[in-house]
Amino acid sequence: MQMIRIAIFSLAVILVSCKQQVRSQESDANATPEPVASLEQLNDNLYTSRQTAITRAVEEASPAVVSISVTEVRRYRDPFANDPWMEFFFGSRRSRIYEQQVSSVGSGFVISPDGYIVTNEHVAHNPAKINVAFIDGSTLEATLIGSDEVTDLALLKVNPSEALPHLEFSHTDHPIPGEWAIALGNPFGLFQAAEPTVTVGVVSGVGRDFQPQENRIYRDMIQTDAAINQGNSGGPLINAQGKVIGVNTFIYTAGGGGGSIGLGFAVPANKAQSIIQEIRENGQVDRSYYIGMYGVDLNERYARALGLQDARGFIVQDVEVDSPADQAGFKPYDVIRSFEGETITGQMDFAVRLYDYRPGDVVRVGVLRDGREMELTLELGSNEQRGG
Repeated sequence: MQMIRIAIFSLAVILVSCKQQVRSQESDANATPEPVASLEQLNDNLYTSRQTAITRAVEEASPAVVSISVTEVRRYRDPFANDPWMEFFFGSRRSRIYEQQVSSVGSGFVISPDGYIVTNEHVAHNPAKINVAFIDGSTLEATLIGSDEVTDLALLKVNPSEALPHLEFSHTDHPIPGEWAIALGNPFGLFQAAEPTVTVGVVSGVGRDFQPQENRIYRDMIQTDAAINQGNSGGPLINAQGKVIGVNTFIYTAGGGGGSIGLGFAVPANKAQSIIQEIRENGQVDRSYYIGMYGVDLNERYARALGLQDARGFIVQDVEVDSPADQAGFKPYDVIRSFEGETITGQMDFAVRLYDYRPGDVVRVGVLRDGREMELTLELGSNEQRGG
């Protein structure tokens, strides 16, 4: 009897399932068919699927990237000015100094709708004329508001007839190593008045320091493997949000070839923004320091005389009376070991770190005196104070 009941129940389930399946088929047969997507819709969907954070950042940033053409006047000394044979043939009225116009190209980016543009100082160095080309094909003549050779930054200004697209600096202290880095610019001047060239990589490192080079001090630089070539200088390095994280400045090359090998460096946004703001307000960066102490690098002989284990830092030899150093408490034979918590290796290292500060700023300096470590508070003076 139990087996009969199970058989009847199974048959009922099968019949119900078949009936539901038939209804489902009838419903599908009577349903309105889905409209077939047009070719235009398919292309739109395909384009949307190709968009990424990088393509959106590039699309947003590109209109604010410009090409910069600079005519520079260079002065040369005539090597034959005093040559008696040259005077015999050409006369004695040869000019000892002559000028030559040299053209160069670089990149930059607009930071305000009224036409302020950031670039490198070595791009806009000693200009006789500056032309700025935009991606719509238009060009405007620019004036140099000011520049800072130390950080290799310059600020230009054009006078547009309407508001310009512009970029914003990232407000983070440091980009994240490994995050996307997008370099925009005009390599080798090939594509002026056109959309910028885009190269993509990652932030390879932060806080990279280099020895001073031709009065330029590259400290706390961003390293990226996004390809940066000649002509990219002054262009923006942006993140996937389209914010400027750095100003493309120089590359490291092997063998002097000048091509990118994946070692590019950019001035970080926080430093660039601070320098540019100072140039915008004052036309220059004030580094008229006055401290009033003098010294030399701590060598092995001085270290042994002072009973020190290592020759690191620099030793104070003289302190001017009533100078900022005197007021801070510095004394001869003090060994300066740190500046704002960062290790000091020598006198040049100390001077280099000063460039990040201005007269009137207060800094902490770590010294070693008679075998004891201490920290002195130094208010940086100015040359005007020294003259007074």
